Amino acid sequence: MSVPLLRLPPMDLLRGFVAVGRRMSITQAADDLCLSQSAISKQIRALEEALGVQLLKRGHRSIAFTPEGERLFRSADGAVQQLQDVVGTFLVSKARKPVTITASIGVAGLWLLPRLGDFQLQHPEIDVRVAANNAMLDLRSEGIDLAIRYCASTQAPAGSVRLFGETVAPVASPSLGIDSLLLERSLANQFLLEFDDLKRPWLQWKTWLATMGWNDAKPKGILRFNQYDQVIHAAMAGQGIALGRLELLTPMLSDHRLVVLGTADAAPVDDHAYWLMQADASPRREVSHVIDWIRSASRSVLALP
Repeated sequence: MSVPLLRLPPMDLLRGFVAVGRRMSITQAADDLCLSQSAISKQIRALEEALGVQLLKRGHRSIAFTPEGERLFRSADGAVQQLQDVVGTFLVSKARKPVTITASIGVAGLWLLPRLGDFQLQHPEIDVRVAANNAMLDLRSEGIDLAIRYCASTQAPAGSVRLFGETVAPVASPSLGIDSLLLERSLANQFLLEFDDLKRPWLQWKTWLATMGWNDAKPKGILRFNQYDQVIHAAMAGQGIALGRLELLTPMLSDHRLVVLGTADAAPVDDHAYWLMQADASPRREVSHVIDWIRSASRSVLALP
């Protein structure tokens, strides 16, 4: 026989009883509900009075269910758990889920992060998480929404969007007081900053010097770095000349933290470019906003011939 809703005990009393039953401890149930032990004890007594039955047997340091208490707990615990599950789904959907972008350490530090403040001003309601990683990650299995990757067009996955290409030329801090490298002897008093990645020979000084016909050039010294952003930070600090990936360096070139040194050539890299990849072909609204912003920002890179 069912009773009307009006005659059901208050939810607070049932919740307190379930908390005690799950722990079989008034002390621990009080901690779970952020209440005092006396408040929980009063809830149990109020529930017993409302139902007209004893629910718990109280010992000196222990409690146990009466047959009526065990029957009520089995029913109430299941009902409360279902409520917890449903309410949990509401709270999860309501919570902000950040848009996660992965990019290489160099791209994240030199291109993405300097521009991220503009996006936050435009969309303060969207949280963005940047995962800087040089490894090629599986976006879906890693829970990543977007990736910016540098590769040849033949290596770009289907559906990737080309953001911009790459042009390589020597760059340095204005503090070095040089504005060109038109002669081989220009290097005699300069340190060269080397990106220590043999997989990209077009970013190696050996390749660039050979292109200029300066195979016998003798710089003052060479400093080597295993991350490209370290190369650029060293260049901005006036520690030497770097081979600049100019499209990545637009902010530093625009505010004259770096200058392009005039040479006989500033060569675009053959079909390598920066590509935007997305995990979901139909992304949620927040991800779509980030995609639009990245594509817009990519159109503002330094215009090069």
